[in-house]
Amino acid sequence: MKTIIIGGVAGGATAAARLRRLDEKAEIIILERGEYVSFANCGLPYYIGGVIADSGNLTLQTPESFKARFNINVRVLSEAIKINPETKTVTVKNIPTGETYEENYDNLILSMGAEPIRPNMEGADGSNVFTLRNIPDTLKIKDYINSAKPKSAVVIGGGYIGLEMAENLVEAGLDVSIVELADHLIAPLDFDMAAEVHRYIKSNGIHLYLNNGLKAIKGNTVILENGEITADMIIMSVGVRPETTLARNCNIELNARGSIIVNSKMQTNVPDIYAVGDAIQVKDFVTKKPAFIPLAGPANKQGRIAADNIAGYESVYTGTQGSAVLKLFDMTVATTGLNEKSATTAGIDYDKTYTFSASHATYYPGAVNMSIKALWDKKTLKIIGAQIVGFDGVDKRLDVIATAIRFGAKITDLTTLELCYAPPFSSAKDPVNMLGFVAENIVSGKLKQFFWHDVESLPRDGSVFLLDTRTPFEVMRGKIDGFVNIPLDSLRQRLKEIPKDKPVYVHCHSGLRSYLACRILSGNGYDCYNLAGGWRLYESVINERNAP
Repeated sequence: MKTIIIGGVAGGATAAARLRRLDEKAEIIILERGEYVSFANCGLPYYIGGVIADSGNLTLQTPESFKARFNINVRVLSEAIKINPETKTVTVKNIPTGETYEENYDNLILSMGAEPIRPNMEGADGSNVFTLRNIPDTLKIKDYINSAKPKSAVVIGGGYIGLEMAENLVEAGLDVSIVELADHLIAPLDFDMAAEVHRYIKSNGIHLYLNNGLKAIKGNTVILENGEITADMIIMSVGVRPETTLARNCNIELNARGSIIVNSKMQTNVPDIYAVGDAIQVKDFVTKKPAFIPLAGPANKQGRIAADNIAGYESVYTGTQGSAVLKLFDMTVATTGLNEKSATTAGIDYDKTYTFSASHATYYPGAVNMSIKALWDKKTLKIIGAQIVGFDGVDKRLDVIATAIRFGAKITDLTTLELCYAPPFSSAKDPVNMLGFVAENIVSGKLKQFFWHDVESLPRDGSVFLLDTRTPFEVMRGKIDGFVNIPLDSLRQRLKEIPKDKPVYVHCHSGLRSYLACRILSGNGYDCYNLAGGWRLYESVINERNAP
């Protein structure tokens, strides 16, 4: 049995190693167009910023180590230029010599990945314009910083890679701007959660140009749809496209985006040809609809599944959930599943809530709060997505919720999770439990919510009562027009000031005290609504919405 794998990063490298573990006798060849194989592409920005000091640490395996440990024939600088399904051969070009040869296969795995999009516009191919995909790209950027001594940089695109590059360019000493066509950074986040990221990233000296697109580059001038920026270097990070020309040319089925269509066993429509990684169309785990979600974790799993099936072991891929995490200076941003936009597009009738919980027991030093947002299907109560922005402990909370989604948990099931507790690590009621408690109150009807986007439409004509339960000192620092301040601790004594024949809309700083106020009011016969996320979320979103 002979298997050729085209592409030696992530899914391809994983498939090769897995196949060897399953079949000691198989002949396995990896064809890699570049000079590096099995490198840590997710770590590339951190070499530019100096966090990873030695470029050698980015390479996980070499052709020699693959041969020694796995008896796998890795051929770098070897480009597959044609697939011949009828003869089951691949035409290979030796890049240094230019010579071509044919290599036969029994099974073929395509793992070509996705390539950065470089806009077709004036100046996009300038000597000071870079994209980041592989180690040579990384070394080119690093060499430019060391030799040209740029003082400023513009990153075009506010996704994960763009933000990682922005952070590491700041760490390298550059003045950095980010240009993003959308109204917020990090597409999987909703705007309300991204607003907190915007404020933090600006506090670290990065300039944001949102709702703004790139028109052209003229030397060191970046021309936008609205304005111009002068910069010594430009990083293009506007997204990726599947690299599938090779597949298209041998009649492998592609979708409209150009992604390879595979079944759950990672098989294409052409017999004995499999595909994995960023080049393929996946099934969204939540919606069960086709999607393009290029992530390293799923790519590795797909490589393993392709190898299983080639070796004769039944194995299926159940879909990509989109779980991702980002380090942004000291902040952590993590998402999984659907956001509001994708849930609406999928036609899901969902509900949502927000919590603001400490990373560990507040009496133990160093506790910091994290903002959590969760969405669930109103009909089934199944969790369909979550977003967390904070500092310590964000990743593990998101991982718990991502696991709950994978196993079909309801939002109310989070109340039953028994999670590790000690004061340095968590609270007796973990933030994940707290999210479940809030949602359970909503689902059971104990709590009715309104949201930041409802505030401006609330009538100010006296037909409803607007109540602010914060302290007078908090109100002095900012308030919502029309809300009457009655601090929570004096509410019972001042109930007569609140008319019983009108709905009461209540807010506090984060939503906890206003919830307690709602329980007091409901227990006294009032119809009460709590502002989910509280003043802090409302103020964050409104300020960012109004930012220049």
